This record gives sequence, structure tokens and C-alpha cells, in this order.
Amino acid sequence: MSRRDLAVDLGTANTLVFQQGRGVVFNEPTLVGVDVRTGAVAAIGREAWHAAGERPSELVAVRPLRRSAIANFELTEQFLRLIFRRVGASRLPKPRVLAAVPSALTPVERRAVEDALTSAGARSVSLVDGPLAAAIGAGLPIHDPVGSMVVDVGGGTSEMAMLALGGVVISRAVPVGGLDMDEAIQQHFRKRYDLAIGEGASEQIKIEVGSAYPAADATSAEVRGRELGTGTHSTVLVSAEEIREILANSVELIVRATRECLADSPPELAHDILETGVFLTGGGVLLRGLDMRLAHGCEVPVQLAEHPLTTVVAGVGRLLDYEPDQREAFLTAHRPVP
Repeated sequence: MSRRDLAVDLGTANTLVFQQGRGVVFNEPTLVGVDVRTGAVAAIGREAWHAAGERPSELVAVRPLRRSAIANFELTEQFLRLIFRRVGASRLPKPRVLAAVPSALTPVERRAVEDALTSAGARSVSLVDGPLAAAIGAGLPIHDPVGSMVVDVGGGTSEMAMLALGGVVISRAVPVGGLDMDEAIQQHFRKRYDLAIGEGASEQIKIEVGSAYPAADATSAEVRGRELGTGTHSTVLVSAEEIREILANSVELIVRATRECLADSPPELAHDILETGVFLTGGGVLLRGLDMRLAHGCEVPVQLAEHPLTTVVAGVGRLLDYEPDQREAFLTAHRPVP
């Protein structure tokens, strides 16, 4: 493929774009800033987030994807078009695009991703399953007759997959991810403290004191928000244990699905995981102690990929270098565009 071609990881929380020879050229939130009066797209990514915070009466930040599927086609198409323009891929010749998608997406949802990328300016679009891309990006020996397992925790979906001989043997997906954890924290503060906090604040709490497993160095955090009854600002002190309890349900769903994926895998491949371990990718795996919780719950070694946030797009990027016949074996769909 040419140097203009792109690898895309279009996620619920963040979108990453990789270009040959340049590496990751775009890594920002999957957000669109929409003018409340005209409905026009005024900004994308971090700019949309900041603009909506500074001018809430004029601009609203919208996530055009939900659970990794396109919820608003027009906004997704405009979001991608502006990305292509920003990375210099909107000029002729149009780029060919490889995009990672969750293996659980339906054919209709996959077609929507293809159509959005095509409408945004792609010459052709090919899709690859996210877990396969994650395994390639993590450098796992997926071509070998041994089992490799990845758990990818994204913003709205978590996927677990057993891979061998260049393909996905078995996979599971649960509709839970980092954004669900943020929302659980927000709801907890509303119910327990009658306090409203923003999405950014809940994410910061998760990062600072959130955990999936007890830790000796656990700390507390002061949380400032707006009292729902009076509208005044107030501060409460929360412990790491309290936040861990809030996140426990989301964490348990991820652990249970991983355990089921292991249990349903061919015994010889599952046995390989006892030696090679499970590899974690995606922004959600940065939750403190998630690796230990999975290791304890699944009774297998667990380790984080070297760069969990960019593992998937790096894997798709590597496919750009493959010969066409090699690359075709990994693709789930390919539809040239006239």
C-alpha cells in the first residue's frame, strides 16, 4: 500500500490514525462539537471538549459512536472527514484505509463503518477484527499453532479473544468499558452525596484512586462538585475502597467474560495460556490492579501490552506493510469504491 494509506482505530472514547512512515498522526477523543443553533460541526476531538466547556450555551460535545457502533452517521462522517483533512489525507489520490472494528459488530454495523470512511474520503475500506489487530500490535505469535489471548478494554466495549494460526478461534464481548466506569462514579455521587460531577471529573477520580484490586498504597481524594439541591459547590472526601466498590460490577463483567472465553477455548490452546499469559490492551486496562484481578479470577498470568493505548492501531498499521495476499487473510471485509 502507498505511504498515503491509513490505519484507523475508531473507538467509542478515542480515535487513533496511523500513517506509514509517520506513525500515529491522530490520537484524540471521539468527540464532535456541534453548534446548538445551526447543528454544524464546529470542532472535533480535544478542541470540541474544551470549546463545549468554555461555551456551553453555544456548543455541545457529542459522541457519535456508542458501544463502538456508529450512532450518528452524519456526525461520524464529518468527524472522519476533518481527521483526514488534518492529517493531510484529503488530497488526491485518496487514501486506502484499514480499520479495526470489534468482532461483535453486526454486518449492518460493519457496513456503516465502511460507508462512513468512504464518505469521508477513503478510496477503499477494509476491516480487521480488533482483537486480531491487538495481537499483531502486541507482537504475539498468532501465526503459530499455539494459543494467544488478548483482552481489549475500550471505552464502551470489552473484547476477549483466543487466537491461533492467524485467526480468532473464539471471542467474547461485553458492553462495558471505561466510559461505563466513569458514568458509574457520576451516578454514585448523585445518589450518595447529592453531588453532580462532570465526565472529566469522574474520569480523573478513576485515574487517581480507582482500582480493581486492593493495594497497600491506596489513597483518598477530594472531589468537588455542585450540590443538586442548592446549586452550591461542595467538596467530599472519598477513599480508594469506595471507588473500587463502585467499579466492581464493571470489573466483574470483564473478568467473567474472560474466564468464559478461556473455558470455551480448545483445551490445548487454553493450556498454552498458562505459560504465555493473557495480554491486556486498550485504555481501560490502565485501571490500577485490573491485571491482578484478572490473574486472580482466571488463574492465569496476565500482563499489559507495552503500549496498551496504541496497540490496536499499531497492529492495523503493521498490516499496511503486508503483501496483498498476506493481508487479505486477516480482513473481514473489503469493498473497493469507484
